[in-house]
Amino acid sequence: MSGDLFSYALAAALATALLVAAFTDLRRREIDNGLNAAIALAAPLWWLAMGFGWSDIGFQVTLAAATFAITCVLFAVRQMGGGDVKLLTALALWFPPVSFAQVIVLTAVIGGGASVAMATFNMKRVPGETLRDALAMSVALAWVGGAGSVLLSLVTHRPFVGRAAEAVAAVLPRGWMIGVIVVLVIAMFTLGVAHIMRRQKSRLPIPYGIAIAAAGLWVLGEQTLLAARLGALPG
Repeated sequence: MSGDLFSYALAAALATALLVAAFTDLRRREIDNGLNAAIALAAPLWWLAMGFGWSDIGFQVTLAAATFAITCVLFAVRQMGGGDVKLLTALALWFPPVSFAQVIVLTAVIGGGASVAMATFNMKRVPGETLRDALAMSVALAWVGGAGSVLLSLVTHRPFVGRAAEAVAAVLPRGWMIGVIVVLVIAMFTLGVAHIMRRQKSRLPIPYGIAIAAAGLWVLGEQTLLAARLGALPG
């Protein structure tokens, strides 16, 4: 019983740290190094509570190292901030591969949708580009709506995306017309995104810290609820 309480206390501490990370990223667009270090340094306590063996620990460290290497590339091309890199690497020490993959997918969906929405509102309006602006807004709405649908499917475990695709496919004409429609949609999407990027008033920081924290909180909460049903936290 005391071991379960220790595990739940660690999970609560991680959830609190993620909330603080989201708040600081929202407020000042950065995540404190001390907070990221605390999350990483507390991971061995989690391994102990979960009864990890040396092979399990080695796997988590390897996962964290791979995460750090990949996110450093994203940092180098200015797609992620330094605090985001450190936070995601620290979380890789806590979550097993399947759960960490959920964190990555949720982060991409939340961060991508938020980034497109922010970029659309950050566009500079130029006279004579009403149609291009309308196309850009339509693309942004489609992107955010698609991201929301994916997010809803992931968090509810219901195939909303697959059903929507089947419904769209049912009303499309058959044969070569499908290829033509797909090409037109891709072209319109590309033009819309290009217009959004070209008309940016200033470079906006991508809110991946908030997205990472939200994703981590959701997966952690899902694991904790499952553990409560089963009577013990998953290892």
